[in-house]
Parts: sequence; C-alpha cells; structure tokens
Amino acid sequence: MPSPSLRLAVVGAGAAGLVAARELRREGHAPVVFERAAAVGGTWLYASPSHADPLGAAATHSSLYASLRTNLPREVMGFLDFPFTAPKLSSPAAAIDARRFPGHREVLRYLEDFARRFDLCDLVRFETEVVGVRREASGRWAVTSKKLGEKGELDEEIYDAVVVCNGHYTEPRVASIPGADTWPGKQLHSHSYRVPEPFVDQVVIVIGASASAVDISRDIASVAKEVHIADRSAPASTCELQPGYNNMWLHSMTDRAQEDGCVVFRDGSTIKVDVIMHCTGYLYDFPFLGDDSTITVEDNCVDPLYKHVFPIEVAPDLSFIGLPWKIIPFPLFELQSKWVAGVLSGRINLPSKSEMMEDVKAIYLRREAHGWPKRYTHNFSGDYQFEYDDWLAEQCGHPPIEEWRKMMYAANARNKAARPENYRDEWDDDHLVAQANEDFRKHL
Repeated sequence: MPSPSLRLAVVGAGAAGLVAARELRREGHAPVVFERAAAVGGTWLYASPSHADPLGAAATHSSLYASLRTNLPREVMGFLDFPFTAPKLSSPAAAIDARRFPGHREVLRYLEDFARRFDLCDLVRFETEVVGVRREASGRWAVTSKKLGEKGELDEEIYDAVVVCNGHYTEPRVASIPGADTWPGKQLHSHSYRVPEPFVDQVVIVIGASASAVDISRDIASVAKEVHIADRSAPASTCELQPGYNNMWLHSMTDRAQEDGCVVFRDGSTIKVDVIMHCTGYLYDFPFLGDDSTITVEDNCVDPLYKHVFPIEVAPDLSFIGLPWKIIPFPLFELQSKWVAGVLSGRINLPSKSEMMEDVKAIYLRREAHGWPKRYTHNFSGDYQFEYDDWLAEQCGHPPIEEWRKMMYAANARNKAARPENYRDEWDDDHLVAQANEDFRKHL
C-alpha cells in the first residue's frame, strides 16, 4: 500500500534544500521550500555585503569573496546522479569556467542547472523568510513566514514535517581577543570580505587557519603592506615569513589588543595593526526554532541528533540536512535527503528512541577519544564521512559512494599539502578523472 503524501516545509534553497526537495518529491511527498534570497544557490549566491556591522550576520548576502575557487575538484563535488562537468564549448565565452577547481559562479550555475533539470524552482517561495516553527498538539508543525520587503501580516501554515536546510555560513563566529573593544582599528569577519582593494598599504592580522583564512590572507597580501596570520595551533614562539611572500608571516595566536593600536602575540611580540580579519568560522543558528524542537546548540554542537539529522524526541517530523563539515557536501546532502524522505514515507524505519540515544552517546565517545572539543561534534574529517555516506546509502538501498570519488578526495588532500599555492592547477590524478568520466557517461 503506498504511503500517504506528506506536506513538508523545507527551510532554504541552497544545495541542501534543493536536493532535499527533489528527494522528498521523488518519494511522493509535497515539499514547499522557503528561501530568503531572490534565487536558488544559498551560500553560493554571491552578493555584496548589505549591513553596517562588519562582524555581524546578514539575511541577504552569503559568505563568498570574489576570488573564491572551490578547494575540491568538480568531479568530486557533484551530486551522485547529476555530474558537475565542465561547461560545453557552445556556452557563451563569458560564462565558461572549465577549470577543475572552478570559481563560485560556476558552482552557482551548476545548482541553477540542477534546479531547472528537476523542475524545483516552482517549489520555492523566494524572498520569504521563516520566522517561526512551532509544534502543534497534533504533532504537526505550524510554520510562520513573512515576505521580505512587504509590511503585510505574517503567514502561518500547517505542515506534517519540517526539513531544515538553512546552512551554517551565516552567523559569524568571532575570536575573543582581550582589549579588542577599545582597540581603535577596524575589525571584520570573513563573512563580509569580498575584494582586497580596501586593504591597500595596510597592516592586517588574519585570525584563523582554515581554507578561507588561507585564501583571504593571500588575496590581501597582493595589496597590503603586511599580513600577519594568527593560528592558535602554532607554537607560541612562531614568527615565520611565508614561502613566496615578502610581506606575510605566520604567528601564534594573538594575546591581546591595546588602545595604542598594537596587537600583542603570545610570544610577546607587538605589531601596530590597521585591521583584524576574523576568519574564524560560523555558528549553527536556527532562530526560527523554539524549545519544542527539543534540541540545544552549545559550542556548535546540535544536541541530541541521531546520525546528525533527527532530533530524537520528535523524529522523524523534524530533520536537519547539511550539518556535518570537513566533507564533500553535495553527495552527503543527497544521501541524507534520500534517507529523510524514505523515513518520512515509512519505507525506512528508525530505531527506538533509546537505541538512537545510545548512538548519539557513541558519537560523543568518538569525539572524546580524538580529544576534540564539543564544537567538533559535526566534524567529519578523515574517512569518517565515507563510512557515514555508505551507511546512509545502505539504509536507502543506494550504491555506496564511488571508489574513484573517495580516492580523488584523498589525492586532492595530499596534493594540497604538497602544493598549497597551486594545487588547484597542478595535479596527478588523470586515471581517476578517466574513471569519473566513464561513470558520468552512464548518467548522461
């Protein structure tokens, strides 16, 4: 007997929201997607900053900087049945970005193509923000939304379940630097960074060592007087001129900022600084959820979630797609979405609440065994992401992640470590590219 079609609210029309909508509809459900922006793409939708607080979040722009290129090859990034191939030569010349590590506009184009291919845009309510999600006594969910730019009343509708796909690159996480409140220089978060020109002839400290910190520090070094990277994992005595640069140094973390405009590092060295750039990541933020969501967010740990997706007390009627990081995002989003869709239809069963809680405890034990802080709960570094992906695939009756994809991901990590400046343009994995292309031909 076919399962009943459920009316589902999907929050967000980025990569996670789009593939969630597709999988939910494939399963026979009726998803409605809420998106604050005027187009699909989520974090891949480039826009200029539109708010006055350079350390704060904004509802209307993503976290992209103009020079951003992917740090994964396109073959790896694509959805499992929709290859991320290079543009055809018949495309307009200005639109072509055939590089294996393309710029952000090419990723957005891919997502737009995905939305068109599967007729997803008609499911999306653009420029509509979800401001509240409340669980009714019946177990269904009241979703309150508002149309941006209009002064009309809030709109409330009832849904059978809610799938949260709002991403985690909006609410900036800022480093705590003693004395920063009275330090006279300028501070901003990478969320607000776009181009290097405003930093001409300035002395800039970049806080962080992630991919964005690496890219932005090199971007700024092309015009700045000096760039100093503060990395909390570096030994306290670190002060190293970076290879290939005469104006960029790696330091230990900052110790404090002073009213005279200087910043002091942990080794006691002092530098007069114009700008502090916080490349310190983001916070999980779900301002539309209330206590009846039954989850808490503490130190970037969303708790308790079964397999990083379902809040145990209200599963499967509330779910989260895309919380893990240090991952290949699009395939993981797709498998999570297939799983959620199948669970909501009753085709796939969840364990008991007690069994799910035991699994959550096992995740925390894994975190503790690695000596990771709580904020690393959703960190999938290493091979764990593929174990997780393959588990999801098994639950859904889907083939496991392709071996070439796993091998290409590992090869890229090695190449990046060996060639940090040019790994995007020099590689030695042509045999894996050939395997990928052969696999793609099966889907085309």
